Amino acid sequence: MLKQLSAQDAQFLYTQTANNLTHIMGVYIYDPSTAPGGFVRFKDIIRHVESRVDTSPLFKRRLHRLPFDLDHPYWVEDEHFDIEAHISHARLPEPGDWRQFCIAVARYHSKPMDMNRPLWDIYVIEGLDRIPGIPKGSFAMLHRVHHAAVDGASGAHAFIAMSDIDAKGTPAIAEPPPVEDLGQAPSGAEAAARAWAASLQSPVKFMNALMKMSPAIMASARKSISEGGMAAGVPETRFNVAVGPHKMFDGTTVALADVGAVRRKVPGATVNDVVIATVGGALRKYLDRHGELPKESLVAVAPINLRGKEKAAGKASTPGNQVSAMSVPVRTDIADPLERLAAIRDYTVAAKEAKAGVSARIMTDLSQHIPGATMAAVARIVTSERFAVRGTNLFISNVPGAQVPLYLAGAQLVQQHGLAPLANNMGLFIATPSYNGRIAFSIISERAVLPDIAFFRQCVDDSFAELMAAEPAAEKPKAATARPKAPARPRAKAKAPAKGRAKSVAKGNATGKTRKK
Repeated sequence: MLKQLSAQDAQFLYTQTANNLTHIMGVYIYDPSTAPGGFVRFKDIIRHVESRVDTSPLFKRRLHRLPFDLDHPYWVEDEHFDIEAHISHARLPEPGDWRQFCIAVARYHSKPMDMNRPLWDIYVIEGLDRIPGIPKGSFAMLHRVHHAAVDGASGAHAFIAMSDIDAKGTPAIAEPPPVEDLGQAPSGAEAAARAWAASLQSPVKFMNALMKMSPAIMASARKSISEGGMAAGVPETRFNVAVGPHKMFDGTTVALADVGAVRRKVPGATVNDVVIATVGGALRKYLDRHGELPKESLVAVAPINLRGKEKAAGKASTPGNQVSAMSVPVRTDIADPLERLAAIRDYTVAAKEAKAGVSARIMTDLSQHIPGATMAAVARIVTSERFAVRGTNLFISNVPGAQVPLYLAGAQLVQQHGLAPLANNMGLFIATPSYNGRIAFSIISERAVLPDIAFFRQCVDDSFAELMAAEPAAEKPKAATARPKAPARPRAKAKAPAKGRAKSVAKGNATGKTRKK
């Protein structure tokens, strides 16, 4: 059965360049002391991964691209699949500290993938001996997958399917994976016929979709024009430049319980709002230190997972991309941390009610009716260094993960990070995956854009510390509502008291008491 990439999947192939690689990467740090014998060998990792490659079709299928991208590529079974061709390893030099680890992660993320094999690979790094909070002797697994194959949700599911819930090897996903046909390469004549048919039908389907969406399109267009275009409200910063090939990585983690404590300080705020407020505070500190803080707020793009939220949406176990996006001001223009969080909460609530992200969904729905060759050419132009639009300053992605300990070959996962691609005019990406009670702030940038990335990481720590220390303003006590007085009862006319009793009667009246005759 022929399986063709969707337009949204294919765009990650068309926009990839030597400087902007469009793969994503999970960084998983394991403590081998929990494994049988207290250690894990490299061949144990290979054996474990090999036992799970049938949990998702992405492990054994490769791309089949057509000449000149006449149509979107196809997924086909890799007839030369070799597990060892996808897994390699190395060791950190002494002293094996966090800085050396970040450099190794960034270098691997900067390398292009082999596009002739299934679009994933694993790089095991040993020698993590002097990293605070990480047990000595730990190793890391860097798992890259091309964005054409998965989005954040399906990538997280594929990783969990590869994991265990205990050191004994009990799979985290108990049900057996579905048996799927990985696909066969189409013949030249068949591929040409399908491409020709798609080209003929595309204008009709495109116009039908355009007519159905015309009210939303017109509303979105009017809003964009009234606000001054796509770049309106997006200040020009150091992050809005052409991105080079040398990526940078750093990261920190905080407890989800602390995030929850911050969230409760501002009624109605969400975990995602706290993440955005933390990043906004960090950017404010960083840019202010460099004398580059604009008066307007920086704007971030945040993805919206469409799986299970829209008609015919796929499950997380289905590879591919099913996402939209929305723009969010991170309120770098507000100094007070809780005021910043409240402003972000107000915006996100209004945006959800107004279905923000509709513009991205419109473009996604319309793009599936554009011929592959046309889409490939347009995608390369609009994301190029010369024509890339300044539509955002950075990208923030929050992907919830497992909140129980996970294992691989008996070793317990102790920390997790995520890396994603950059783009021209968007030189900063903050990925915030959560795992087992903690959430990570993974910082991805480029050497020329963020040369002092360790200082920015400190700004993230300081920003979150300020949110933790901030006290909500005391609510003003509401004025007590006066109760209506009961109508006075008519009293009988009292006789004048005798002289000797005048004082005692007066005292009784002062206390509200009456005396019987």
